[in-house]
Order: sequence, then C-alpha cells, then structure tokens
Amino acid sequence: GKYKKIRVYLGKNLSKKKLKDEINKKGKIIEEKINLLKKQDPLFNLLNEKEIKEIEKIKKRFGKFLRNSVALKKFLEWFEVSFTYNTTAIEGSTLSLEEVSLILIDKLSPEGKSLKEIKEIENHKKAFEYILSYNGDINKKVICKLHRILTKDILPEKYSGKFRDVQVFIRGVEVIPPKPKDIENEFKELMKWYRKNKLKYNPIVVGAYFHAAFESIHPFIDFNGRVGRLILNFFLFKNKLPMINIKNEEKLKYYKALKEANKENLRYLVKLIIDKLKEIARMLE
Repeated sequence: GKYKKIRVYLGKNLSKKKLKDEINKKGKIIEEKINLLKKQDPLFNLLNEKEIKEIEKIKKRFGKFLRNSVALKKFLEWFEVSFTYNTTAIEGSTLSLEEVSLILIDKLSPEGKSLKEIKEIENHKKAFEYILSYNGDINKKVICKLHRILTKDILPEKYSGKFRDVQVFIRGVEVIPPKPKDIENEFKELMKWYRKNKLKYNPIVVGAYFHAAFESIHPFIDFNGRVGRLILNFFLFKNKLPMINIKNEEKLKYYKALKEANKENLRYLVKLIIDKLKEIARMLE
C-alpha cells in the first residue's frame, strides 16, 4: 500500500527539556495533519466519535462473554437457529422459525416442506459451524468452500463452490453484476483492498465495504447473499465483536443499504450493522 510521510523539524543541539517540549509541540502538529488526512478519506468519516465509543463498549462487553464458555455455547446455539432462519427467509425460504428449530435442534423434518428447503437449513448450519471453527483469514479458497457447503446437493456440481460462468441479474437492483470473464479480476481487486485496509479502518467499515463489494460482484450463480452474510459475521467475530442477525422483516432496509453502497454511500450499511450490534449487545447484558 501507499504510505504518506509526515516530517517535522525539531531543531539542532537541543537540551533534554527543550527536546521534550519540541516533541510535545510537534506531536500536536502531526496529530492535526493526520486528522486532516483522515478528513480527506471518506471511509474514515463513516463513524462518529459516539459510535466509535459504543463499538468499543460492545467489544469489551462481548470480550467478557467470550471468556464464559457455557454462556457463549448457549448464545451460539440460539443465534445459529435465528440467523439461519432469517438469512434463508431473506432469500425466499417458506420455513418458519419453529420449523427451522425443529430441523436444527430436534433433527426432525417438518411436514409439507420441500427437501430443498430442508437441505438449505442443514447446509447453513454446517457452513455456520465452519466459520466458527476456522481460524485463518478471508480468502478465495475459504469463500468457495463456504459456498460448496451451503449448496451441496442443491446446485449442480459445476456451480457448487465455483465462480459462475454465466451472466446473472439481481432482483430489484439496477446495477448488473460483472460479466463472468471479469469476476476473477474484480474479486482479486477486492481481496487486494481487503489485505491493504483490514487494519487501517474500523472493522465495521471494513466489514461493510467487503460485504457490499462482494454482493455487487455476485461471484456465484446463486447463494451470494447467504455467503456474504456469513463472511460478514465471520469478520465481526474474528474482530471480537458479536455476529449480527439481519431479520427477514428488515430486508427492505438491508436492500436499500446495499443499493446506496452501490452508489458509493456506505453510511446506510454501516449504520445498519451498528444498530444490529447494539441489538445483540442489549441481549448480552
């Protein structure tokens, strides 16, 4: 990545006291210059001071929770059912929360439901458990593996875990995803951005940017939304933050946030993620 150097002159042959005074004085000048540079970068301005403090509080509270293995296990069992229900309902699943619980907890198949819908739920559980157990970082191999777990026995083998070779269109979105021949390049650019900036910006901003960019690339023939929401939660969890659960009844707000992100306005998505983090944090009190 590119780095900007900020140099200040401290002076010549200074006494220890004078040197200390100069360092303090020039330190403030450097801080002002850094703040000015940050103001010129829109991604630094997506969170206000209050939100940054709130995120740190949530992180601290969740940190205590992470150290309590019994409480964490109970929370993840509950979250897995609710998240699986909502993320599949957003994509059109007709299964109710109770039916999802029946499949995941009681290992029973609800009557009158298609095998495909049941399989989607079972596969999502496996994909969710995979991100919990995976200790590495986001990369193409992991994303394709997630897609393969999610789509096993649902999509044809040639599309499961592999980038698409056909053009797709997203319902209700004017922006057309890249042509198949451009996917690999666009995905590489996204990964390059991620590696360069994952520590530069607040994790909420990095997560929102990656999610929006991934959804606009739409690398797979299907299941892009589910893969994207799993990656977002993996990234939050990796950064010691709670995972979020975008509810089915909030999908219009979520789609609007993605639509705004396509117009290079990430604020809606960042705000949605913060609101969802606060919601989970309240439950952990």
